[in-house]
Amino acid sequence: MANIDAAMVKQLREKTGSGIMDCKQALSECEGDMNKAGDFLRKKGLATAAKRAGRAMTQGAVQSYIHMGGKLGVLVEINCETDFVANSDDFKEFSRNIAMHIAATNPLGISPEDVPEDIINKEKEIYRAQALEMGKPEKMIDKIAEGKLNKFIKENCLLNQAYVRDPGIAIADLLNELIAKIGENITIKRFARFQIGGS
Repeated sequence: MANIDAAMVKQLREKTGSGIMDCKQALSECEGDMNKAGDFLRKKGLATAAKRAGRAMTQGAVQSYIHMGGKLGVLVEINCETDFVANSDDFKEFSRNIAMHIAATNPLGISPEDVPEDIINKEKEIYRAQALEMGKPEKMIDKIAEGKLNKFIKENCLLNQAYVRDPGIAIADLLNELIAKIGENITIKRFARFQIGGS
């Protein structure tokens, strides 16, 4: 059993934003391994998010981000349960970061369900045609197209995307970490991205 001291707890707390007791428990469970303890807390964040998913979210904020001298802008609505959380620094920082991320990555939707069916069908046809062009066997065509489509969705759905400021985590992980830290249900409701000369 590893000796867990206050400095380790403090370091993990600063790294994850989790509570002192959660950090102690994570370090104990992971025998003092800081990386494993961080992963343990992230998994716990997922459990916290699932427990809170049914709660009503009647508060939140609409965050804006303007870039490139006014040639690119984003509006994003993020909901939470209380105005106390909506006015917290953590919530505001998260909202700003999500708006900047959307400006940088131009996602097609928040989750895979938000991607229009016509775009999915079009991409699938392109991937099928590419596989045929490369001379792949007929029985492999659909499997190849499906794999490429899954990659396309991961790269183009906000929650699945790698966070631009820390590509080691997905936006969904970032959201779940905030839910675990704050203790309230939070959701990215909708967004709009505007670009001069864009469609």
